[in-house]
Amino acid sequence: MNQNTLIGILIPFAGTALGSAMVFFMKKEMNGRLQKVLLGFASGVMIAASVWSLLIPAIDMAEQKGGVSWLPPAVGFLFGMGFLLVLDTLTPHLHFTDDKPEGVPAHLKKTTMLVLAVTLHNIPEGMAVGVTFAGALTDNPAMTLAGAFALSVGIAIQNFPEGAIISMPLKSQEISKRRAFVYGALSGIVEPVAAFITILLTGLVVPLLPYLLAFAAGAMIYVVVEELIPEAQTGPHSNISTVGVAVGFVLMMILDVALG
Repeated sequence: MNQNTLIGILIPFAGTALGSAMVFFMKKEMNGRLQKVLLGFASGVMIAASVWSLLIPAIDMAEQKGGVSWLPPAVGFLFGMGFLLVLDTLTPHLHFTDDKPEGVPAHLKKTTMLVLAVTLHNIPEGMAVGVTFAGALTDNPAMTLAGAFALSVGIAIQNFPEGAIISMPLKSQEISKRRAFVYGALSGIVEPVAAFITILLTGLVVPLLPYLLAFAAGAMIYVVVEELIPEAQTGPHSNISTVGVAVGFVLMMILDVALG
């Protein structure tokens, strides 16, 4: 793994850590409307990234290899959705907007389950970054280093508000600001880990790259549909989150098209 790739897979984690650091500067809990906007923004970024950074390159690669161009992306996408469904079903976790934990029953602290919920969000993002850099390392014309960095920067941008959304509620769980920051930042460490593992696996199975790209896209879309959008749409003023989706989608699309 070269230096550019290492920097690229660490950028999203930096976004989460910087966002979590907002716990030191914000005295009160995050405004409900702002939180809805940020959740919508994160959803828009992930949807656009799934299309432009993952699914379209997967289709292009499949066309280059010949055969049915839509088959690898379709299969990979469904497996990605299924993979996150299994993780979501088995992992004990708790969303900020819910009172009842999900997953297999476990005697864990509330703060631990809150962090696990966010960690589930970050796994597919790390996989997406890893597989795009892996594609760029194979010198495939459908994937470029600039495009991989565009995805990494886009995810880091949406991770910044996400980090704040994580750390602020943790502070209200009667823990110190420093611990809230550490928990928030650690929820993002899974991204470079997932990216690194994905790069290693992709290097071993280059012919499966179209499937892996679509797999990451399916996992990201699962998070958007199952968790981010429902959380953004609860309660009043849900239309604000829709504005956030539009802004995030367009920003990520511009980044990918301009830099990719």
